[in-house]
Amino acid sequence: MTHSLFHIDAGLLYTSKQLFLRPGHTIREYLEGKRVSHIKPFSFVLILTGFYILLCHWFGINLFSASEESLKSDIGYGKSLNLDEWFLSHFSWVTLATIPLYTMGTWICFHNKGYNFVEYLVLNTYKAGQRLIVQIVFLPFIFLVKHSLNIGTVMLIVYLIDLGLHFWTNLQFFKPMKPINIIMRSIFSHLIMTILVGLAVLIFIVVISLLN
Repeated sequence: MTHSLFHIDAGLLYTSKQLFLRPGHTIREYLEGKRVSHIKPFSFVLILTGFYILLCHWFGINLFSASEESLKSDIGYGKSLNLDEWFLSHFSWVTLATIPLYTMGTWICFHNKGYNFVEYLVLNTYKAGQRLIVQIVFLPFIFLVKHSLNIGTVMLIVYLIDLGLHFWTNLQFFKPMKPINIIMRSIFSHLIMTILVGLAVLIFIVVISLLN
């Protein structure tokens, strides 16, 4: 039991470090079978989401906070608050649910590059771990500025960092390709993902509204 916990902790730290030093190379090597030092991708994301939720409760941060317009209406506030609570309490499931949407964009734009959908799923699961680590690092800063600075500004910075990691990881992962080709395909894959996530959120909101 102690050995298993130590292996998970060591794998978590090692994988986290590698995903920021050489992300694309690390994920490609994992797919090629070099997995001894790494934590499995879905375990990686689940542990990080649990830690993320714990820190959110500790710092009293809810990034799915109700809008000012909703606060003007008791009914709107109630619905927004319920939606906020649902997202926060199910954050790990929300994170996992979006991974196939990211993967769909990657698979469409890089379908002829020697990897199948499941392998792209692993790629995007580790990318989700990257995003979670960035968000975890920024949580203390958000706690300090949440009463004096628009959190949306901070989240925009986080988003831009995530976007940079998306391109950097792809540039390493698909290294035999020309950089401009990788960047263009990465842009289109991100657009596809954004559209799919937007549709998923819209459907979710409609369903919740109908149930209420």
